Amino acid sequence: MILAAGYGTRLRPLTDELPKPLLPVGDRPAVHHVALALARVAERVILNTHHRPEAFDGLSLPLPHVALCEPRILGTAGGVANARALLGDGDVVVWNGDILAPVDLAALLSRRRVMGALAAWVVAPRARGEGTVGVSEDGLVVRVRGTTVGEEARGGDFLGVSALSPAAVASLPGEGCLVGDVVEPALRRGARVAAAWHEGPWDDIGTVRSYAAANARWLGARPQFVAPSARVAAGCDVRGSIVGDGAVVRAAVRGSIVLPGAEVDRPVERAVVTARGTIVPID
Repeated sequence: MILAAGYGTRLRPLTDELPKPLLPVGDRPAVHHVALALARVAERVILNTHHRPEAFDGLSLPLPHVALCEPRILGTAGGVANARALLGDGDVVVWNGDILAPVDLAALLSRRRVMGALAAWVVAPRARGEGTVGVSEDGLVVRVRGTTVGEEARGGDFLGVSALSPAAVASLPGEGCLVGDVVEPALRRGARVAAAWHEGPWDDIGTVRSYAAANARWLGARPQFVAPSARVAAGCDVRGSIVGDGAVVRAAVRGSIVLPGAEVDRPVERAVVTARGTIVPID
């Protein structure tokens, strides 16, 4: 399941036009990158939506999908609970729609089962006492938010990617938060939540700066990317930038992201240009 119902307030005004998971990273929407990872282990994917749900109509993903619109946001736990009838009887991978990372999902699922845990979380390692979670010597989450249930050997950041056991899915409340309303109380009751370490790169596209960084990572060493359906006027210097589908560029663009359908008529540097013509500085 991909969690895609939020407003993306830290990314405004970009998310006034598109839900955060539909903002493109490189040549495709962020949610498409997530679905590519999920396609390695899943038969289909469920998305929960709320903010601008009509934008998800016609979405193409690399595996069958269903979008469930929540008239009222139910929270991360409630969103999964609302989709329970579509999720089947096995483990469920839950992925925050604003996180991009080359996660080994087969290893995550195996970790959950081998540890006999209620859930397994993907965690990027940090020093002891740092980050959003603490992990014991034997790889169990022992610190999250204000809850500590054991001796911490290493800190880390929870990436918002998890594997939930069938028991965890069955116990979810109709509304609430997976962390605060499910995992924290479960840890206090003695339940096990396993950590699956992720040593590689990852991006949280929750702010304009981090969204731009994710696009820069995707671009890599390429001087620029211009979608085949985009048009760049002769002589325009497009450097270190991504120009999306159907965009029209008539001026210099440097270090920027020109979203699909946008038009650029004056020089732009270190900014995101939207289809409505809004220019959002990156820095």
